[in-house]
Amino acid sequence: MTLLDSARASRGRLLPAVRYRDVLRVPYAAQLLGGALIGRLPTGMAPLAILLSADHGAEDGSSASLLAAVYLVANAIGGPLSARLVDHYGPRRVLPVGAALSSSAFLALAASPAEIWWAVAAVTAAGATRPPLDAALRTLWGVRGMMPSPAHQRVALALDSGTQELIYIAGPLLVATIVATTSASWALAATAAVGALGTVLFVSTPVSRAHHGVKPQSAQPDWLGPIRSARLRVLYAAMACVGVTIGALTPLAVDAADQFDAPELSGGLPAALSCGAVLGGLAYGARSWRGSTASHLIVLSVAFAVGWIPLTVAGSPTTALSTAVIPGLAMAPLLGAGFVTTSTFAPPRHTTEAHALLVAFLDIGCAIGTAAAGVTHTQALLPAGAAAAALILATARRRLTPACPHALPPLPDPEANKEPLL
Repeated sequence: MTLLDSARASRGRLLPAVRYRDVLRVPYAAQLLGGALIGRLPTGMAPLAILLSADHGAEDGSSASLLAAVYLVANAIGGPLSARLVDHYGPRRVLPVGAALSSSAFLALAASPAEIWWAVAAVTAAGATRPPLDAALRTLWGVRGMMPSPAHQRVALALDSGTQELIYIAGPLLVATIVATTSASWALAATAAVGALGTVLFVSTPVSRAHHGVKPQSAQPDWLGPIRSARLRVLYAAMACVGVTIGALTPLAVDAADQFDAPELSGGLPAALSCGAVLGGLAYGARSWRGSTASHLIVLSVAFAVGWIPLTVAGSPTTALSTAVIPGLAMAPLLGAGFVTTSTFAPPRHTTEAHALLVAFLDIGCAIGTAAAGVTHTQALLPAGAAAAALILATARRRLTPACPHALPPLPDPEANKEPLL
């Protein structure tokens, strides 16, 4: 049987059963995941901590909201750039520097939050230099010898996509608790501390230390990097549409709070979505599923779109909260399938950057969705963004299906290209 025949025969075949405990038993996998989760807590903490840190001279809080947006935009721009450095020089040389700069910027903001020019500079630096621990983690899952099989890699990526939603549940709660007991400045200081702590845990593993990066073959930098891949461009466009849906929820949750006279909905709806995502992500990775990852992407994006319909017709706060869980059940598996696809098609020398760009396009979509929902106040944005993603993915299904549908190739070993010693 030829390799092509074997690949065709594997379509629809289940991968060998791998459980979460099998992934966490891989040496240093638990420490890497734990360090990445702790180090990424500033993503869930920073926007609220910045909003609560000071009025910045605006009675309506518009300046504070602008600062929170600046942080997110700076993160979306700086993340792929930092990830490219990780690809070239390795996580141990890049991530601690980013964590030190980002944490120092948060401490600078905590020290003098009232000066608007100082705050803008500090928030920009904090976002632009935040270490891309999520992208680095997904790259290390694929390093030769880290995960023993493609099945382990798939389950590891599903575990990551499910547990990362805990950041958006625990982060705001932690900030709210610190502000209630001390002050917003201390919340910013805590944001700096947990980011540094998580990065230290991550880079202190032998797996992280052993990954030295891959130097570019040409002296001329490849500015496009993963964007050159037509397959990844399709995936990024679809993920931007998914981001539109996710970003639209926050202002629409505020509208729902006003409509039902239930202030708890403004934070409760995003939290319910994240709770559903945790459950869905863990369920998706707990077993093997038939079909290619491209098929999973299409089915999950359709489920994500349809899952918003009950929320759009909810007639009470209780119904709204319970139905917000439904689309979350598909959201984390959809992102997990996106991570698998990125790992499959990422250029070998730009793997971390490819994952960081996926997150950046999600963030761009979130920004667009937030702005559009704030202007239009229409709940149709919730299913519409996800439906657009499903349409893009369905149109490009053949392009997104590799010859071996479950393939998750590890990064090439830099040592393999060296000439043998005679």
